[in-house]
Amino acid sequence: MKQRTRWRAGLAAILVLGLTAACGDSGSGSGSKRLKMGIAVPNNSLNFAREMYQGATSAAQHAGNIDFKVVGPPNTDGPAEVQLFQNLVVTHRDGVILFNLDPPIFTRPAAQAVDQGVPVVALDTAPTNGSKVGFFVGTDNYELGGQLAQAAVKKLGADAKGTVVIGQTDPGVPVLDNRVKGIKDTLARLAPGIRTLGPFHTYSDPAQNYNAWLAQVHAHPDALAFLGVGDADSYDLAKIKQQEKGKYLTAGFDVDPKTLQAVKDGTNFAGIDPEHFLKGYLSSAILIKYVREGRKPPQGWFKTPGMVLDSGNIDEVIAREKSPQAAYAWYKPQIDRLLANITGNIRPLSDAR
Repeated sequence: MKQRTRWRAGLAAILVLGLTAACGDSGSGSGSKRLKMGIAVPNNSLNFAREMYQGATSAAQHAGNIDFKVVGPPNTDGPAEVQLFQNLVVTHRDGVILFNLDPPIFTRPAAQAVDQGVPVVALDTAPTNGSKVGFFVGTDNYELGGQLAQAAVKKLGADAKGTVVIGQTDPGVPVLDNRVKGIKDTLARLAPGIRTLGPFHTYSDPAQNYNAWLAQVHAHPDALAFLGVGDADSYDLAKIKQQEKGKYLTAGFDVDPKTLQAVKDGTNFAGIDPEHFLKGYLSSAILIKYVREGRKPPQGWFKTPGMVLDSGNIDEVIAREKSPQAAYAWYKPQIDRLLANITGNIRPLSDAR
């Protein structure tokens, strides 16, 4: 009975998300034809996914005359997202943005959608070779991992000696694997006396994530730092550090409100903002532009920026996160600059990492 109740609650969450986002078409822009477009995300519960679909929805609202729908399972569930994506490309055929965390299982569904004439843009996770998706909007995650490592070395010193424990919420996900590699390579280059351990599986579910990190903190009490590359890593590490009165450094990725507070109060020495709202906005705006011009999306990797969160910028980021409207206002200079030179910002898809 409990399982059936959870299933019904999950289904309700999916339906509510889709119906709510489908109403987001009241912008001032207009087109000769009302478009039916949408985005599929890995889950609708974690901040990183929410940031991206809010950005994508905002772009559709600004373009106007678009029925824009968001679909995603309540928790990260690749097969469930595949089914939602397949339904979306049937009902919203004018263009779909695909953000997933399990690229191989989306290869055939994406290729089928493209074969059926549906324009598909990959967001945050680069498309597989057989997917027939040729346009990708995302950050350089290896670079972002390197930025977190640089911030750690700045705190620890280049002559530091000891261990740094790394956690990975979803092993095998290219985005996260690239972040781990960026951390490891940069620490090895800048602080050769530091030995990295992991990445250990820390899970995307917050409760599992907390328990996984607690085990690692207890197993490595003398570690210099604990660094995570997923959403829940950041705030669960902060929570454990506060509870255990830890002297080690903690940090991670994304801009969940609890993560931002941990950076503001100094529990986490830094954080990495992959600027998910910006990615979502750009992927949607570019897709809409090309569809309305009767052209296929461009080919290649449209690289988007990210930044280090620290005491110098945390207050403005917290203000930015108050609403999608505040986020758009903050990002607008970047949006305008990047959209003004779309082809100039495109790199070979093979370079994506």
